[in-house]
Amino acid sequence: MADGGWVRMPDGTVVVAMSLPRPGGPGRVRVLVHAQNRARALTRLRNLGLRSVYLRGNGAPPSPDEVTAVLHHPEGVVWRANPECAVERWRPMGALPRRELRSGHRPS
Repeated sequence: MADGGWVRMPDGTVVVAMSLPRPGGPGRVRVLVHAQNRARALTRLRNLGLRSVYLRGNGAPPSPDEVTAVLHHPEGVVWRANPECAVERWRPMGALPRRELRSGHRPS
């Protein structure tokens, strides 16, 4: 389970934001996903190796800056290690170390 939320865009798509345990290290990462609906956003994350991802409620929806960041990324999925730091750059999902997730480790 993760802290997160979502926002519906004018074209009907959604942007989902989640704070997840950092794979292979301490702390959390903030992940943003742009998709047709919430279910597809979660499926995209699960297909990337984040198996135990669930969105319950809308307690931490994406900020306008986060929405802009994910909409301007070609893959529509980005993350950063320090969600509170406005200076840190958003990174593509390929840059998130997921070796532990592939070996069967599930984030708690």
